[in-house]
Amino acid sequence: MINRRHIRVKVMQSVYAMLQSKSDILDKEEKFLYASIDKMFDLYVLVLRLFVEVKNMEKNHIKISQKKYLATSEELNPNTKFIDNAIFKLLEDSVSLNNYLEENKLNYWILDDEYVKEIWRVTKESPLYKTYMKSTLSSFQEDKEFIAALFKEVIAPNDKLADYFEDKNISWVDDIPFVNTWVLKSINQMKINKPFTLGLLYKDDDDKKFVVDLFRKVILNHTEFEKDVKDKTPNWDAERIADIDMILIKMAICEFLKFPSIPSRVTINEYIEISKDYSTHKSSFFINGVLDKILKDFTASKRINKIGRGLL
Repeated sequence: MINRRHIRVKVMQSVYAMLQSKSDILDKEEKFLYASIDKMFDLYVLVLRLFVEVKNMEKNHIKISQKKYLATSEELNPNTKFIDNAIFKLLEDSVSLNNYLEENKLNYWILDDEYVKEIWRVTKESPLYKTYMKSTLSSFQEDKEFIAALFKEVIAPNDKLADYFEDKNISWVDDIPFVNTWVLKSINQMKINKPFTLGLLYKDDDDKKFVVDLFRKVILNHTEFEKDVKDKTPNWDAERIADIDMILIKMAICEFLKFPSIPSRVTINEYIEISKDYSTHKSSFFINGVLDKILKDFTASKRINKIGRGLL
């Protein structure tokens, strides 16, 4: 499921896009924001389905090899350890996974099976695969550990696959690291004889509401928040502050003032970490300094009203 940090990243991107375009159609931008998050779930499902497609490709390869006129003994009596992997079976039989693919018409791997072939090829060439196939062990735990390692060492780092996802949806560039972690967590949580069910996109309704609440409150109050930034950066021309830095600071101010249940220190830490990935190498220090000054001022002037203990 999506976490609060990735929600903040999505909101940051939408705020940036709206301010840059000078659009004033809030409903349209909100729908785009939610659609962007929904698309991330598509990516998660596609990656899970990729395992099944690779397994099926190997299964078809075995069948074709067995029908060769001069098939070798190895081809006639193949090692089926890979295609018999229990994790493949759980994914292939998953009702929720199959229903999602069908309902959302995610037939990418049928239309673009060259990427399935690419993963199938590099899988079979990997030392990991060869070691697994030689193993005489046979257990659910071994199967799960192999699939997790296969994903970490072969599938997730594949540049061709990453380029393909980027071509399909530009927002997936930022989603891939998060989705990779999500996929790996899903694999590790699988249990023997327990059907695999897709997880929820949001932890709860509060997280889903947080998306639009944060976006809307930042957009509707960004001019006011910019004045607060200028007051605390007298030696900085606002135009000299990087656009992303300004947006991250405004979002943090919004959380200080408009979200009483979020601890202020959590807010500061979150935006510092986001800045490390999305802004300049000095941005985290700048943002930390500005937010620290603003927080002290808001606390002294009693503009902050947090609910619960230790939330400042």
